[in-house]
Amino acid sequence: MGSTEDLDYPQIILQYSSGFLVSKVMFTACELGVFDLLLESGEPLSSDAIAARLGTSTTGIERLLDACVGLKLLAVELTQEGALYRNTEISNIYLTKSSPKSQYHIMMYYSNTVYLCWHYLADAVREGRNQYERAFGVSSEDPFGAMYRSEEEMLKFMAGQNSVWSICGRDVLAAFDLSAFRQIYDLGGGGGALARECVSLYPNSMVTIYDLPKVVQVAKERFVPPEEHRIAFHEGDFFNSSIPEAELYILSKILHDWDDDKCRQLLAKVYKACKPGGGVLLVESLLNEDRSGPLETQLYSMNMLVQTEGKERTAAEYSKLLEAAGFGEIQVKRTGKLYDAVLGRK
Repeated sequence: MGSTEDLDYPQIILQYSSGFLVSKVMFTACELGVFDLLLESGEPLSSDAIAARLGTSTTGIERLLDACVGLKLLAVELTQEGALYRNTEISNIYLTKSSPKSQYHIMMYYSNTVYLCWHYLADAVREGRNQYERAFGVSSEDPFGAMYRSEEEMLKFMAGQNSVWSICGRDVLAAFDLSAFRQIYDLGGGGGALARECVSLYPNSMVTIYDLPKVVQVAKERFVPPEEHRIAFHEGDFFNSSIPEAELYILSKILHDWDDDKCRQLLAKVYKACKPGGGVLLVESLLNEDRSGPLETQLYSMNMLVQTEGKERTAAEYSKLLEAAGFGEIQVKRTGKLYDAVLGRK
């Protein structure tokens, strides 16, 4: 580690200030279909050919392609006919719609929804509340009412979350050996990607996705195939409806949406419903105990400010919430990836 004199602070500040440009280049290339076109073509294409097929200006697409080369999302080859562009392995795997590990949907959700809330970050910091009213003209009193303000928005959110679990789900589910739990409820399970990972990893388990009625209907119709008999559904609002008995409850990225009082309320209901010897698995991005990082988690916490009522927490803070509800034998596993796991037992 070099001394502070070795750091080029002006350069660092400039890189930080242009960070949004980087993400917007990637989002735009996804939205326009650059990566999908290059995958489908099966061969490198010129900027003129790409512009013609995507219906863009030649000058605009050329600059976008070059920026993607700089970001290592595309590769370029100079030939006698001119520059020819192709996908890199990263973009083929994560940025094309057809890939099983595609992050296209979460990219589009960030680009078209989250970005608009972040425009009002200064207002969120001043007021300490989410910014749906300014960004979209809808009430911010009910974050998920605002988030699911239309079926299109709900679909974008659910597809985006499925994208995340396609690359992070197995890590958090394998953090602890959950094979002893056969009857599992995935509270707020959304589009079911984590439930599908769970029954794949633990084939003797039965997972019930518990979510709002409109979310469950979309999950059945769009995301979970009817032949997947190890996944069931339960319609309800876990704050206002009863929670059925189960051996394990999974709360993945649920508690970070709510303040401490709401978290305690929910965990108390889960504890009451939980079978003796059962447990609850929290899947969250954990802050360091001194709150010094990770940077991704700190940024997620800012996102909770502009979009929800909650925040990211430390392992000790989640443990305290679990203990207050009655759970014990609390274990914490950091996966080294974006999301970590905390297991509490009854």
